[in-house]
Amino acid sequence: MNIHEYQAKAVLKEFGVPVSNGRPVFKVEEAEQAAKELGGPLWVVKSQIHAGGRGKGKFKEASAGEKGGVRLAKSVDEVKQYVREMLGATLVTIQTGPAGKQVNRLYIEDGSDIDKEFYLSMLVDRETSRIAFVVSTEGGMNIEDVAHDTPEKIVTFSVDPATGIMGHHGRRVAKALGLKGDQAKQAESLVSKLYAAFVAKDMEMLEINPLILGKDGQLKALDAKVSFDGNALYRHPDIAELRDETEEDAKEIEASKYDLNYITLDGTIGCMVNGAGLAMATMDIIKLYGESPANFLDVGGGATKEKVTAAFKIITADPNVKGILINIFGGIMRCDVIAEGVIAAVKDVGLKVPLVVRLEGTNVDLGKKIIAESGLNVIPADDLDDAAQKIVKAVRG
Repeated sequence: MNIHEYQAKAVLKEFGVPVSNGRPVFKVEEAEQAAKELGGPLWVVKSQIHAGGRGKGKFKEASAGEKGGVRLAKSVDEVKQYVREMLGATLVTIQTGPAGKQVNRLYIEDGSDIDKEFYLSMLVDRETSRIAFVVSTEGGMNIEDVAHDTPEKIVTFSVDPATGIMGHHGRRVAKALGLKGDQAKQAESLVSKLYAAFVAKDMEMLEINPLILGKDGQLKALDAKVSFDGNALYRHPDIAELRDETEEDAKEIEASKYDLNYITLDGTIGCMVNGAGLAMATMDIIKLYGESPANFLDVGGGATKEKVTAAFKIITADPNVKGILINIFGGIMRCDVIAEGVIAAVKDVGLKVPLVVRLEGTNVDLGKKIIAESGLNVIPADDLDDAAQKIVKAVRG
């Protein structure tokens, strides 16, 4: 689960991480009060969307101006002007895609007098099963560009969970960033606090870009991007309350209500599969034959008729879907349950696109019989290769 910058900073502040003072704004009328409470003389007005590259992004609406999604204001009137322009407008960044995202929240923050900008992030390293730090002197830039152009400027190391964070980890960060004396001590303290927050809140990723050194000699997190392990949210009701569903795909939200593993993609063939590995193989073979999947959907091993019906409805709700491939290997999942769910869904929402069904495993004959006797216009398939070729051919007319 992702959260907004202002929410991330509030979480980090609980652990003593230095951040600028700021106020979230949801309405134009709130802008003046927020700016006056902060005092100025410089304010930064930041678009709050779940995407990076906000400062370099551009709004679709001409009325929003051309200064991007992060703007420096030098007066209260300028703050109000930027809030009027940005709130409700659609911001397009390198991470949103051409559709962009509507800005429903802004964050007004004290301006900072910056001496240097650094990059610091933490994430779960799947290869070592440890929390890893990634640091660089090239703050304020896309870390992907730094990794491609000057990889020697990136320092990465992981923390042994048996020992937890230790002083030498902080000193390693300080050395990588060229910090000495009091600033090195600040880096050591910061690293300890970030690690504590990461572990305590079950984060998956924490990115500070930039981490700044102010002209007053103090380190500060000028930005914060945090995502959490969705499987651990039951332990953190305070974090779960920060969820902003307007930033998420409506189909993915609906799928989560039925405990379906669903991710929207940009292809034309909707997929319903049981098992993540089989789902990946199904998407791969669709690509092999020249088309692209419209989604990843794993209905799980113990899906019910109601769950399958919900999954089918979610797939057909996508206007980009030109055909559907159902690929079930019945182990725990019974083929007759899938068949009954598909028939129930088709009778409820109709079937306007080609549907190819490949069933194999437990109760496969019964499942095929149920579909064959349903009177639905379903294309049967013998195996995965056959199914993929048939759905691609059907989509192409």
